[in-house]
Amino acid sequence: MPSAPDFDIVLRLVAAILCGGAIGLERDLRRLPTGFRTMAIVCLGACIAGVAGLKTGDPSAFSRIAQGVVTGIGFLGAGVILQRNDIRHVKGLTTAASIWLTAAIGLLCGLGEIKLAVIATGLAIAVLLLDWTGYKIWPKHRQPSVEETPDLFPKREGE
Repeated sequence: MPSAPDFDIVLRLVAAILCGGAIGLERDLRRLPTGFRTMAIVCLGACIAGVAGLKTGDPSAFSRIAQGVVTGIGFLGAGVILQRNDIRHVKGLTTAASIWLTAAIGLLCGLGEIKLAVIATGLAIAVLLLDWTGYKIWPKHRQPSVEETPDLFPKREGE
């Protein structure tokens, strides 16, 4: 029979999987990258790191671990951002932001702030759904292709 502290940690881990998975499910349903599995694992990983920091007994350990998680997830998020030749054509910013937010929610779960994590998850899903709804109501204007846009920095002769 698990003790009360063990049950609390399991609850935190399960909450992290559910919160991250909910954000990922929204992405999966729209056939976007980083779906249920990725977001659930990112959230769970951040939660585990947070719990490990709390278990050390060192008051500053959680702070250092949280900084490492935020930095590491920043690199993961940067890997999903794609930019084409035109600076106006950038893809993956919402995916990167979703990954970063999911890690922050995982840290909340690791701290035991389940209620706040659930609220943040609901708000994140609402923002993502509002974004989708907004595109349906007000479609974005078609971006001109690279061939159609004027070259702002033409090459000089000899380059």
